Amino acid sequence: MEKMKFQSEDGTVEEFYIEEQTRIGGTAYLLVSDSLGEEASAYILKDVSEDTSQEACYVMVDDDRELEAVFKVFEQMMDDVNLEM
Repeated sequence: MEKMKFQSEDGTVEEFYIEEQTRIGGTAYLLVSDSLGEEASAYILKDVSEDTSQEACYVMVDDDRELEAVFKVFEQMMDDVNLEM
């Protein structure tokens, strides 16, 4: 499983496992987890980089409506996995 590093606004760097990815309305989203296994916490990241940028820039989705909508898409994509929000 692929890992990615995420640097938060306070400079803290964390590693996440990429569980799934999708595009909705031209925006890329990642479903990531902080560990492997059933006790992992999951997060949804959104690509906010410019089209001309060579590197992706992801932020955690914090808008409740957007989070719920994207969560439902990932839930359908991974119907064999028990996802909880």
